[in-house]
Amino acid sequence: MTRLSVAAALLAGSILFPFAAFAGQAPAAASDPDIPISGRDRVYGAEQFSNTVSVSDPSTNTLLGVIKLGDPQPGNLSPLYKGQVLVHGMGFSPDHKTLAVVSIGSNSVTFIDTATNTVRHTTYVGRSPHEAFFTPDGREVWVTVRGEDYVAVLDAASFEEKTRIRVPAGPGMQIFSPDGRYGYICSSFNPETVVVSVADHRILGHVKQESPFCPNIAASPDGKQVWFTLKDIGKTQVFSAEAPFDLIRTIDTGPITNHVNLVTNRNGSFAFVTVGGLNVVKVFRTDDFEQVATIPVGNLPHGIWPSGDGTRVYVGLENADQFAVIDTLTNKVIASIPIGQAPQAVAYVPNAVPEGDGRQNLVPLGKAGEAAHLRLSAADGTDKTPSTVTLFDQGLTQILQASVTGLEPKKAYVLALSRKVDGSGPLEGLSNFMTNPAGSAIVNAVGPIRQIVEARHKDERRYLVVASDENGQPGRILQVQVPE
Repeated sequence: MTRLSVAAALLAGSILFPFAAFAGQAPAAASDPDIPISGRDRVYGAEQFSNTVSVSDPSTNTLLGVIKLGDPQPGNLSPLYKGQVLVHGMGFSPDHKTLAVVSIGSNSVTFIDTATNTVRHTTYVGRSPHEAFFTPDGREVWVTVRGEDYVAVLDAASFEEKTRIRVPAGPGMQIFSPDGRYGYICSSFNPETVVVSVADHRILGHVKQESPFCPNIAASPDGKQVWFTLKDIGKTQVFSAEAPFDLIRTIDTGPITNHVNLVTNRNGSFAFVTVGGLNVVKVFRTDDFEQVATIPVGNLPHGIWPSGDGTRVYVGLENADQFAVIDTLTNKVIASIPIGQAPQAVAYVPNAVPEGDGRQNLVPLGKAGEAAHLRLSAADGTDKTPSTVTLFDQGLTQILQASVTGLEPKKAYVLALSRKVDGSGPLEGLSNFMTNPAGSAIVNAVGPIRQIVEARHKDERRYLVVASDENGQPGRILQVQVPE
């Protein structure tokens, strides 16, 4: 191609590789070209209760189908079960041809061809891996093995583990500097982020976390900043991406602060943070850290990723089974897409399908799209941030997940069932839990709960409540189910 035709093709967004190996958005470099949204792009969600990966077309904001990696309960309880369990983490290769999907319960990384939605390989690693991402040169895949004390380094060609990087116990997530020099690894169990040389896997620096629980980390395309979230205390911290990796800012973001990602558009450079306990995405400038927007998105926002041109971000709503689509120029939700149960990580992959319709090997949403949604509010009527509850259908039973907020920090509580809508009378405990330092918690239970809370006969119906913990038993009623 002539120089003129190459330039014209780049402007049209029609060249794939090597001219546009990445978009000029995270996790790429700011010098890389933006890639306009097209029907060749795909948005993926990792859904931990349906054990699926949803595949959506961002040009139409429609679900194309799901890649089924495993079965819901009770099928995945069998000793002969071969599928994946708790599909959770996600990363993608620099050439946009391979998706790496982490399943926590089955200790695996599944490598999926983005063009055909076929599983290329499954690698089993150590206990409870959390996230995986390719190095910018595409040669390695780093997997944080959160149940242990190392990052498993896989060869990206053979998908086999070739070495391990010892880090503080409970590595949460890793991301890389755009130039490929550094890997930044935060911890979910220890208050320490480490910086590792990609070339030789040596630890070069340490950053103190304000709390032990970091689930997510992002590096800015300009190579200057690294942002990470602290889910237990509801804060987000920023440090310098270059040695000596000094801490720059700590921001109070809110209860159940989940993921962060970085966007550059014509308005500037911004960090988008999902705050699960408030059901919002908060937007901050990266130069002066001013908060410029609070965007209501729906129940329990979790993963977030920008489009290849930074004009959209896609947010996985864990307790709503949807993507919320945000226009980053107006900071408003412009669309929603139904997806699988309890989406966690999100990945937007530009030019994932260079030819064809990319619908091979996808199956309909089916049972993975079935759930009931409830709310709890303070028994005294003062609650401004009600707790949300989702009942994810698993056949005759459901997985209950409650995003509980507005309680006292570091105290024991009980999620229970009451015979009366106001919570009075005898209570049946479902799950005992402890709040984090922000007074919130994610609470789970399993059973035929939907049949009970939606029972038509008055004598059979029960209502969800949150009560104080009195020696392991439900005590004073604090939150009650909001009537439909």
